[in-house]
This record gives sequence, structure tokens and C-alpha cells, in this order.
Amino acid sequence: METAYVLLNCDLGYEETVIEDLKHIDSVSEVSGTYGAYDIIVKVENSERDKLREIIMWNIRKLEHIRSTLTLMRIQGQN
Repeated sequence: METAYVLLNCDLGYEETVIEDLKHIDSVSEVSGTYGAYDIIVKVENSERDKLREIIMWNIRKLEHIRSTLTLMRIQGQN
């Protein structure tokens, strides 16, 4: 299973709206609001690495009210 963590910044006041939208995206397994430099952290899992990248690029990053993202992809075998 391929795994990525996406850290998101969104427009002020839209955190709950973005969290709710993220919950409806295939392969999103966890979503949490955070304190600190980022507003939301998302765990995305899929059996195919290319599909994982597509979900991040075309589904998550294109959501309304997303200002910026930082994606961390897990290295297989280093867990």
C-alpha cells in the first residue's frame, strides 16, 4: 500500500468545509485539523503510486479554498 501525507493551508474560516470535502475523496483514509504552520493533515492510501499522485494533484489540490500544500510520500520498507 502506497501512503502519502498532505499538509494543507486553506482560506481562513474554511477549515471545516475543506475537511468535510476531503472526507469524500477516494483513498483519503484520515483527515485532521492541526495547530501550527498547516491547517489540515490528510493521509492518503492507494495500492498504486501513480493513482495516489493523481488523487493528490487532481482531487485534493484542486479543492476550493486550498491555498497551499506540502506532500510527504512514505518510503516503502522504512517503517
